Amino acid sequence: MKNLSVTTFIHILFSVAIAILIATFLLFLSWDKNRYKIEEFKRYQLISITFLSNLQLNPDKETLEKLYKELYLKPVPEKKISEIKEKIAKSGQTIFSGGSILGQVRVFKIGETQYVYVQRMKYNLMLIDDRPENYYFEIALASGIFLIGLLLLLYLAVLKKLFPLRKLHKQIQQFAKGDTKIRITYVHDDEIGKIAKSFNDAIRYINALSASKNLFMRNLMHELKTPITKGRIIVEMMEEDDPTKKTLVRAFERMNELILELAQIERVTTQGFEPVLEKTTLQEVLKKAQELLMAEEGRIHIQADDQIIYTDIKLLSLAIKNLLDNGIKYSKNKHVWLKSIGENIAVISEGEALKQPLSYYTEPFTQEEKRSSGFGLGLYIVNSILDKLGYSLAYKHVEGKNVFVIHMEKSRSAVQKKL
Repeated sequence: MKNLSVTTFIHILFSVAIAILIATFLLFLSWDKNRYKIEEFKRYQLISITFLSNLQLNPDKETLEKLYKELYLKPVPEKKISEIKEKIAKSGQTIFSGGSILGQVRVFKIGETQYVYVQRMKYNLMLIDDRPENYYFEIALASGIFLIGLLLLLYLAVLKKLFPLRKLHKQIQQFAKGDTKIRITYVHDDEIGKIAKSFNDAIRYINALSASKNLFMRNLMHELKTPITKGRIIVEMMEEDDPTKKTLVRAFERMNELILELAQIERVTTQGFEPVLEKTTLQEVLKKAQELLMAEEGRIHIQADDQIIYTDIKLLSLAIKNLLDNGIKYSKNKHVWLKSIGENIAVISEGEALKQPLSYYTEPFTQEEKRSSGFGLGLYIVNSILDKLGYSLAYKHVEGKNVFVIHMEKSRSAVQKKL
């Protein structure tokens, strides 16, 4: 029930309510039919007892008229009695028969008309049952139809009321895909309208934050580039044997690396950014990654098939470059191994296991306390890139080796068993 959608729940709720109403109505009809038969039997039993006991007293015409009126009966005209008897003989249905030593009373039904035939010595009375019609069945039927119709109208009204939620859901999905200009259009001031208004406010706030962040990042990188360039020029003018020259050069290089990493983060994490997927080979991606890394020869050991993949070359090579860079920086022997397993890539290096879960290191500016050679952005950039490409990053420590795996396929269990 927890994962049941609101629309499905309403379908079930109203279906059960209508089913219960129909079942109740059918039970009522069955009960009403039995009740009618019992009441009919009691009525004709009363007529039998009343007439036979009164005819014993030789009543006059006025007394008989009074009985007819009380029991809702009407005598059949003399000229039609023989005709009625013929009809009874041909198609009449006996629905009641009773009497005693005083006489006999039988009730016949022809079509919708019921005839009461009383026999008592010199009395042979043919009477028509003239009791007033009751409309219990018609009232019950009309009530049932009305209630079912009312439930159906309420059902349609609730569905109509919830229909804007589908539109709201689609518009939220559009926003999630990067359409930051979308606005929710809902004019009513009900709960859905309030949600739509709150969502519009949230979009405006997010857009303002995003614009502010982008402006800040661009201004920051622009402002840092100028003093770094000037500082580097001044450093190059220093004497080669000056002991502070190498330190300053390394400091300016690290600052430049930080600016480049911030630029990469801004590009990849932009909401509207979409990767450019194209057909390539894994070897081409790895070659690009090594060119970006510019590591010393012999540091990287590659065992990869030259398989065809469909990806964004620049993004994937950048992610692999960061994993290789981390492997070299933080390994014990400054060497890193790269293996391809199916459509997955494993980057392996010797070293101690991570002290925190992988999710900790995929946040920006997070690293081990003793690791001071980086800015804590490497795995954050890798995770952001893989997320854009629809891939995922996994980590495990096996036999003194840190293993980072880029999963480019849905089946992960087979890959992890091979590592």
